[in-house]
Amino acid sequence: MTPTTLQIVGTALFAIAILHTFSVGIFEKLAVRNPANAGMWRLLAEVETVFGVWAVALTLFIALFSAFQGGSIGGGAQAAVDYLKSLEYKEPMFVFTIMVMAASRPIIQFSALIVRGVSSLLPVSKPVAVYFTIMSVTPLLSSFITEPAAMTLAALMLKEQYYSKNISPRLMYATIGTLFVNVSIGGTLTNFAAPPVLMVAHAWNWDSHFMLTQFGWRSAVAVCFNATILTLLFHKALGRVDLPAAETSNKVPAGMMTIHLLLLFVIVCFSHDPPVFVGAFLLFMFVASAYPQHQDRLILREGLMVACFLAGLVTLGGQQGWWLKELFAHMDAASIYYGATALTAVTDNAALTFLGTQVPNLTDEFKYALVSGAVTGGGLTVIANAPNPAGMSILKGSFKGGAVNPLWLFLSAAPPTLAAILAFRLL
Repeated sequence: MTPTTLQIVGTALFAIAILHTFSVGIFEKLAVRNPANAGMWRLLAEVETVFGVWAVALTLFIALFSAFQGGSIGGGAQAAVDYLKSLEYKEPMFVFTIMVMAASRPIIQFSALIVRGVSSLLPVSKPVAVYFTIMSVTPLLSSFITEPAAMTLAALMLKEQYYSKNISPRLMYATIGTLFVNVSIGGTLTNFAAPPVLMVAHAWNWDSHFMLTQFGWRSAVAVCFNATILTLLFHKALGRVDLPAAETSNKVPAGMMTIHLLLLFVIVCFSHDPPVFVGAFLLFMFVASAYPQHQDRLILREGLMVACFLAGLVTLGGQQGWWLKELFAHMDAASIYYGATALTAVTDNAALTFLGTQVPNLTDEFKYALVSGAVTGGGLTVIANAPNPAGMSILKGSFKGGAVNPLWLFLSAAPPTLAAILAFRLL
């Protein structure tokens, strides 16, 4: 294993970016102490900007290093452009479009109808029933409307109905940790909804029937178990929450709701084809602009921030293959499962599974262990799974200081992660 200079620098910048995500509180304090540059420090305190900032640093290094070697500024710039063109940025684009659209009022109201319908069947108080439904049904819906959409919907409903009601920090952390884990594993009932599954489905010929029989039912068991335990632990606090009444004045007409659902369906079906899903998104923007009375504020800024995070992760992740491939080559199926679970905490799980497709002659057992391990660890940190930044951007304002503590998030996600491990390894 002899890494190039670019690979070494790329890995070093990746490590710095990870440390940066755990140090955002420092930059927030610097913003308070230095008002003249508060805007810059607060920008650096945003978790969503971290990987974008260090991706820019990597791009500049490529340009300068190549210019130094070739003696041409133009050649250095072209080398940086060629590197960016060699990467795949469909996922950041797709997450941006699906996140903004899933947060529109028609989609939220449709999802709320499903949540209220399911929760009305449960023999418990309404606040407890609604909470359980959000934490169980919505993550499983991610297998059909994609994980970014499900994360956005669940986070928005939790923010409006629970996080805005001054619930305890302990409940807030337990909720976001479990939500991240449940969405990560809940998208494995099909072969098109979870980013780490998307990366391998075509290469390994995994269809939705395979996913349901090998992964999906185990994921459903773990999701429902996690939601049940969490609801039981906090049922007294949840029972005291005064849920807002269903809106009647801003009710979206059925026709408008249908149009949004059809556009969402198109975006999901053509998630691999940017010209199509971006076109559908532009049509959505046209409808939203033409009928503002049926919309709330579109979360364009939040969506762009998450897209920046993921694009930065893709840019830096392109230099991590040299050590990950070597690591995979010396692990058996059991060790790769736990290794993938741990590695996912410090790198995007879709990147891990993609690298798995680059290693030839893997056994079926190894493939199952790699993907199941990748989705198992998808809730441990904000960078572990592509939809996590979307949920973070929506819910973080409710936490003290407007930020989610990475250590408390990890500790809160550990118990539901253990349940997922038991489901994938023992069932």
